[in-house]
Amino acid sequence: MSEFRYKATLKHTPELDEEFRPIVLDNREYINAIDNAGDSQIVKIALERNEGCVSVIETKVFGNREKDQNMIYVERLVKTILWLKGGWRLFFAGPEYIGEFLKEAYSEGGIRSFDAKFMSKVYDKAFVIEILPIEKMPKENEAAKPVGRNINGYRIGFDAGGSDRKVSAVIDGNSVYSEEVVWHPKMMSDPKYHYQGIMDSIKRAAAQMPKVDAIGVSAAGVYINNQVKAASLFLKVSSEDFDKHVKNIFIDVSKELGVPIEVTNDGDVTALAGAMSLDKNCVLGIAMGTSEAAGYVNEQGYITGWLNELAFVPIDYSPIAMIDEWSGDIGCGVKYFSQDGVIKLALKAGIMLDKDKTPAENLKVVQDLMKKDDQRATKIYESIGCYLGYAIAYYAQFYKINYVLLLGRVTSGRGGMIILKKAQKVLKEEFSELHIKVIMPDEKSRRVGQSLAAASLPKVNI
Repeated sequence: MSEFRYKATLKHTPELDEEFRPIVLDNREYINAIDNAGDSQIVKIALERNEGCVSVIETKVFGNREKDQNMIYVERLVKTILWLKGGWRLFFAGPEYIGEFLKEAYSEGGIRSFDAKFMSKVYDKAFVIEILPIEKMPKENEAAKPVGRNINGYRIGFDAGGSDRKVSAVIDGNSVYSEEVVWHPKMMSDPKYHYQGIMDSIKRAAAQMPKVDAIGVSAAGVYINNQVKAASLFLKVSSEDFDKHVKNIFIDVSKELGVPIEVTNDGDVTALAGAMSLDKNCVLGIAMGTSEAAGYVNEQGYITGWLNELAFVPIDYSPIAMIDEWSGDIGCGVKYFSQDGVIKLALKAGIMLDKDKTPAENLKVVQDLMKKDDQRATKIYESIGCYLGYAIAYYAQFYKINYVLLLGRVTSGRGGMIILKKAQKVLKEEFSELHIKVIMPDEKSRRVGQSLAAASLPKVNI
């Protein structure tokens, strides 16, 4: 595809990334141009996911010109809602050439074949795109469910992170034990490593209580009915071993211990932790660690069932944006709000890092420099905060957001406060119409809060 030509002027530019082009602003320029031209055509996109749930988005494109720009705009929008809401079938109504372009993009060998294969794996159905007249488009059918906030009994909360695993023993809502253990799941191909690590943490917590009534798990990836559908934690595990030993890994833990278990994406647990601590709803949780994990609690305090994989949602139109090695796409959140994002900016800031060290170890190098008031490190966190302000404004077009809760290893220490303040400033000065509070829990909650919230996931009769 050609470059998107509708370029906005930023009030805040990341000092270490002057080529950054926030999608939220460039899209605004594009829509304004359509309105000024008085030449538009309606586009509708519907996504069907599990249990017949359907999400619908409506937008507009130029009617009789700018075909290449129309395709770029719609392709980025489809990519966004696909990873934000999830789905195995996409319905498209609008200019036929755009629909055909999308079909080609999401076909075998197409530019979005990774996305199509991923969705097929998640929903156990072949990913398909259907072009329909607007009057035949399916109606929206959203569903949400209450989850968490269960504090009765003896519970274990386990948070499976990419660089450490956290566990808490919780009795009637009060934590009596918490522990973090460094591990390297993304580098290990033997699923025994993962299973033994999970069991080790859970058994340590179990030893602190007279019994265990339930286990709640927060983990990066996609989980449906406690099954692992896709997760970077098992990146090195072969397809054969994944199907044999990983898909039901948490179900196997439950069987071995004889205790009910509930597994939820760590982003949703982040949002739940925020909603519980604030006693508020409309909370978007963003955890910056090995990747960008996200989750959402709606107006009713429910989890939506959306995918919320913001790591793959594009936020930058820059044609030279960093490539995500997994999906092969550019400009996606994982390279802005994760350890990789810190490392990318560290190199631009002139900080030399050891390629042989893990991302977590290199992040610590930057964090140690921040403790010494190194201005290079300060610029890194300010740039991430700038990214975040514009990204939140983009996310707000799809979520109703009152609060954004930031968690994760990247937000630990003084750098986290710099990210927070910069994001708040961008939102205030660039998007004054939005009234979103970006907040961060205290240091302890940032590091183990997810395991505590995870403990509340299972609903059991005691």
